[in-house]
Amino acid sequence: MTSIATIIRKTSTPTLRAYFEHSGIGLPANIDWAVPEPEILPPLLKAVDELTDTEKARLALDAGRIGELVSDVGQIALYSVAEDKAVLDSLGGAHDRAFWMFLNHPDRFRRAEEVRYTDERRRGRSWAGFIVAADQPLNKDPAALDAFKAALRECFASPNIHIDIFDRRRPTFDGEDCELIQIAVYREGLPDDVLEFDAGDLVRRVRSPVFEAALTYEPATGVVEVVANDSKSREAMARIMVRDLLEIEFTSEKMPSRNYDLNSLQQPHAFPRDASDGIESVTLKQLRLMPMDNQGQRVTLECMRGSEETIWEMAARHFGDRNPLLGGWVVTQAKLSIAFQPKGDARRGRVLALTITMPHGCNLKDLTPEEQLIGEKYLRRWGILSGDTGGDD
Repeated sequence: MTSIATIIRKTSTPTLRAYFEHSGIGLPANIDWAVPEPEILPPLLKAVDELTDTEKARLALDAGRIGELVSDVGQIALYSVAEDKAVLDSLGGAHDRAFWMFLNHPDRFRRAEEVRYTDERRRGRSWAGFIVAADQPLNKDPAALDAFKAALRECFASPNIHIDIFDRRRPTFDGEDCELIQIAVYREGLPDDVLEFDAGDLVRRVRSPVFEAALTYEPATGVVEVVANDSKSREAMARIMVRDLLEIEFTSEKMPSRNYDLNSLQQPHAFPRDASDGIESVTLKQLRLMPMDNQGQRVTLECMRGSEETIWEMAARHFGDRNPLLGGWVVTQAKLSIAFQPKGDARRGRVLALTITMPHGCNLKDLTPEEQLIGEKYLRRWGILSGDTGGDD
């Protein structure tokens, strides 16, 4: 969780003042909001340290929610639900944008949290994708929504269901946003007893947990995606949504797999990229090869950090005419390192490490949505990735 001190240091004075006045958290009357920002930090941090335990807890919880949306993933989520992107563009930085949405549009802020929840888990272990008819209107009439919630209550044996339906956008690797309809689903789980302190005494209280899930429908492609912890419930939720809200047939057709072809990496590769993406270098770090006449054997070629040779140069020098990259072997796995130029005052840029395994494996699904976009863009450009643009890794 982002610390309170970090949030305060990285947020402008007007925004902090608006937050404290809105939250009702009591600060000393002698806090002078008119002084330059560097001068207000020491007394403000001291005042925060002297808050009551209840006020500190409230501030810590709010700081945690704000901190989740100041990352690249969080900012994409904020913009995806913003009514007017120009307002966010006019603000000083990520912290001010997150605070502004938190204070002025709490419903949209919560939707941004739901977007972040969904996109971070996309193509991961809790994700599934299906193909249905495209360009179908989603029925939001009360009767349809009641039928949808009733079916979910029966499916999960849950007494309470809350849904939130909203339009949003998702960036794609070609630079354009796709339009989505997202449905956030909250269901009440079975009650459980938990230990709590009450006036210093340890007591047991009954609590019913709330579980979150999400569905998205992309009208342009007919793709329905589901994020939920239980694998069986993902298809069930998609089936119920398609039947009750899209009012069409659900065929259980899953999104096609992506295909990875590493044969092009057996020869020197230039890895072309766009200057606007700020990529400093692309390095092929490792190749794992299998002989065509023996599937039970593997050979790994690897260039460690600091090597002055490429993998192709190393293989040519060590193996000569018996170089496995010249024929008789196939590449089964590759590791690429994409190094970005430093941003701001950073001494080093971030590094995106990709591991691709033939024919369908890649760690793209474990990366942030922003990293997935850049990784997908260039794996396609370099001829490594093919197949459906929304397929499961």
